[in-house]
Amino acid sequence: MPQNIEKMKKSCLYLLILGAIAWTACENVDTDPKEDSRVNVRLDDLARLLAGAGIGEEQLGEVHDAVSSSSANGYDEEYTMRNLFRNPGYGVGDNPTKAYGKEYDRPLRVLLRESLEASATKSGIAAGPGAAAVDGADVDSYLEALEKSDLQIYWPYYENWDGKSEPIISFAPDDDSEVNVGYRYDAASGQLEEVLVDEELAMERPVWVVNRNDDSSLTTLEMLRKEDPSWGEGGGEIIVKPKEAGSTKALSGHKMLVLKDFRMKKNFDSWFAGGSEFNVQVGSVDGFYASTEAELKLYQPSVTQFSIVIRRCKRDKPVDFNAVLISDWTEQIENCALLVTEDDGGEQTNWKCSIVGRIKSKSYGFEIDLPYRQKDDIVWRGQLSRAYMEAHDGDAGHFGDIDLSFELVDY
Repeated sequence: MPQNIEKMKKSCLYLLILGAIAWTACENVDTDPKEDSRVNVRLDDLARLLAGAGIGEEQLGEVHDAVSSSSANGYDEEYTMRNLFRNPGYGVGDNPTKAYGKEYDRPLRVLLRESLEASATKSGIAAGPGAAAVDGADVDSYLEALEKSDLQIYWPYYENWDGKSEPIISFAPDDDSEVNVGYRYDAASGQLEEVLVDEELAMERPVWVVNRNDDSSLTTLEMLRKEDPSWGEGGGEIIVKPKEAGSTKALSGHKMLVLKDFRMKKNFDSWFAGGSEFNVQVGSVDGFYASTEAELKLYQPSVTQFSIVIRRCKRDKPVDFNAVLISDWTEQIENCALLVTEDDGGEQTNWKCSIVGRIKSKSYGFEIDLPYRQKDDIVWRGQLSRAYMEAHDGDAGHFGDIDLSFELVDY
């Protein structure tokens, strides 16, 4: 019996070691959960690989094309590894089946492969000059892991680029540091130079940051506007309506609540992490026309939610929002609930609040849950009365570290 116990202990220990090895091999890369990658892809290794790949004018244009498209689609200035390998020059939100005229003789993915093949060793591959070999990884498996990962090139202040300057390439540190090492290739020595990088430098000259994508799953306002047949020249002029909003009766005293402008007064994350992703939610009872208490059961509170990514260069500048938060705010509904969060992840939780409706002179409460995630920054939450909205129609109001401008629009 003791021998069996000892064998069981050894078996369990062996399994634990295997599990630890598998976890260590995968902890630095987020791959498709259906796939099993054993290659350890580190942010700093990818930064060195990019810096030593011999990036030229064409590849600079490719990355600039991608981050420009991402930005135009309402996302951060980013070029995901998925697009880099599958759709060169495409930004987040671009349709992969649509041709945008982006063709490159030697896209960046070709340079990455050539650089890795040139640095291949018996023990693995080295991600750039001076980088340690990636144990057990061949070129194909390493590039496959990159393509499946959530890593990306983030190019803050890309609009300041002069069209020719080569980038310093850094990576997001594990903490909230505002300074980190960056790399640039010295052709004379054939080695990488290390440079200290901060946000001020990124404003003055091109700096690419290898970090993780956290906004590609969002449907931004710009993407919603592009679904509108009257998109035309684009921009923030088209008012986005909730998908569930239908036609209602145009009666006196009925209003649409529109969030016109959004101004972020501070950045919520380190500049290495990029801009800020906000979720704006409003809970209300849309189109409340009840005339008797018995009709209350016909109405349920609803939640309207929109996402907006504010790039760092837009700090303290009004950004067009132009989205309908309540499509039919009748005079019988006294207030609405507003929750604005900055997305940081975590398990889902809820803010429980109430909406007040009136039938004649009597008030009734509607309970409502507005969801958010535990790590999110709660920028502002509370109830806003219709009387407040009417008194401050079109004015910018202070809501924590953001300013919002609402407008009540007649039907």
